Amino acid sequence: MLSNVKKLVKLSYIKKLHGHMEADNGFIQVLLGPRQVGKTTSTLHLLSQHFKATSDYISLEKVFNPGPEFIVENWSRAHKDKKILVIDEIQKCESWSETIKFLYDENKRLGIKTRVVLLGSSSLEIQKGLTESLTGRFQLIQAHHWNFDESNRGYKLSLDECLKFGGYPGSYPLIEQHDSWVEYLKNSIVGTVVEKDILQYQSVRSPALFRQAFEIIVGYPAQEISYTKLLGQIQDRGNVELVKHYLRLYEGAFLIKTIEKYSNKIVKTKTSSPKILPLAPCLYYLTVIDDYQSDEQGRAFELLVGAQLVRTGWPLYYWRQGKDEVDFVLKKGRRLWAIEVKSGRKKSAKGLMKFKTEFPQASPVIITKDNYIQFEKDPLAFLER
Repeated sequence: MLSNVKKLVKLSYIKKLHGHMEADNGFIQVLLGPRQVGKTTSTLHLLSQHFKATSDYISLEKVFNPGPEFIVENWSRAHKDKKILVIDEIQKCESWSETIKFLYDENKRLGIKTRVVLLGSSSLEIQKGLTESLTGRFQLIQAHHWNFDESNRGYKLSLDECLKFGGYPGSYPLIEQHDSWVEYLKNSIVGTVVEKDILQYQSVRSPALFRQAFEIIVGYPAQEISYTKLLGQIQDRGNVELVKHYLRLYEGAFLIKTIEKYSNKIVKTKTSSPKILPLAPCLYYLTVIDDYQSDEQGRAFELLVGAQLVRTGWPLYYWRQGKDEVDFVLKKGRRLWAIEVKSGRKKSAKGLMKFKTEFPQASPVIITKDNYIQFEKDPLAFLER
């Protein structure tokens, strides 16, 4: 990873963080996203290149049992020295969100501009603190799994390799050692997220069942599946609320994204069966661990497209009516795009035509491996063209 640090600063979320820090608008900057995608490494590089003399970086990972007083002390020192305070692993401090809220509000009362950046690896715990204490006081910058362009520039992955191994750059040096790669993904990525990001902070009735549920969930990539069917697969005596709870936790930890069925009627959208998108192709490949068959590769490619659409930040859906379906529906204000993904599998375009009949304002789009690179560079510009 270190040999590719200069590549990391070009990641879209680091560009955005750089812009926000330059703007110096008084909001707390929060960088949030999956584990092991370069948040800390690329932030440190950004600081060394552009804010070396004007920033103080501290990581609570290296502080034993940090309390609120530790944040107060460093906050005061940074303000006195007129520096940007960057705190990594913020979730490791007890009552961190209440402490930051108090200090921010005190600055505002005194007319002092706050210059703080927060990072952390436990996404669910940080999201909880943001919503409970820091509403209206921060700007959120979303980090993402690495897409094809980033993986290709950093580690020369081909598109087919990205469909298997893509997502977590720390795993890329192990690709040639297949068993080691699988072990790393299972233990150092998925296992760590489940144990440290979810089970350490969230109440789960049966941790063993919860861990097993993840393998089942990612085994339905880019597929519509009912909560009842998932519950049956998990083999638990609970109800569909249990499955929804599991999905929310995995989604909050940036492992999957669930998308709902598109409809003009909100009730139908909210009661629809979800379509599950593992947010990195490698998470799906862990359920295969072999050469993809054509339909499996098609699913992996659909995941890659879906993850790029999620990056746009606009509402994303799927659509189905009888046998007619559309892979993705993206909504931006009044604009509506019906998106079909084709990867070599024989797929009819009937779904697009049917959707266009139902929703005349929609623009139909077909994404293939031939135009994917154009699409990935700027999804919204591609769709608008």
